[in-house]
Amino acid sequence: MEAYVAGDAGAFERLFRSLGPSIHAFFVRSVGRGAAAEDLLQTTFLKLHAARGRWRRGEPLRPWAFTIAARVRIDWLRRHGRAEAELDEGVADTREPREDPGDAVAAHERSARVHEALDALPEPQRAVVHLHRFEGMSFAEIGRVLGISEGAARVRAFRAYAALRTLLTDLVQEER
Repeated sequence: MEAYVAGDAGAFERLFRSLGPSIHAFFVRSVGRGAAAEDLLQTTFLKLHAARGRWRRGEPLRPWAFTIAARVRIDWLRRHGRAEAELDEGVADTREPREDPGDAVAAHERSARVHEALDALPEPQRAVVHLHRFEGMSFAEIGRVLGISEGAARVRAFRAYAALRTLLTDLVQEER
C-alpha cells in the first residue's frame, strides 16, 4: 500500500491480486455470485483508490480495505431494499477429487448443508462469521470494519455460531 500511495502503478495490481479474491468472496457470501459481486468488488477498489491518501502508514491494510468493502456492501443492500441478500444456488465444488467417490459425495453434502446453514443466518451475523472464519480477523478488527464495538461483534459471532450448531447438530456430533 505504501508503494501505491507513493505512486507506483504496479502496486495497485499487486494490491488487487492480494486482496481481490478475499473481498470478492465476502461479496459472494453477501449478495451471491455474478455481476453484483463483481460490481461491488470494482466499487470497493475505486473507493480504495480514492481514499488511498487517507490510509495511515503502518495501519493494517486488510481491516482498512474490508471496512471500505463492508460500507460498499451496506450501501448496496440499502439501495436494493434488502436486509438480506440471497446467495445463488449451485456453487461448484472446486476441491480435488477424492479417491473414494462415497467420501466425495458425503463431503459435498456436508458442504451444501453448511452453506445452507450460513445462508439461513441474518446478514449481520453472516458477515461476522465470514470475516472471522474465512478472513481470520479478530473481533476488534471486525468491529472496526463493520462500525460496531468489539463486544457487539463477539455477540453476533456467539449467536451465529450457536445458530449454526443448532442447524448442524447432526454434523457437529458426527465430527466428535
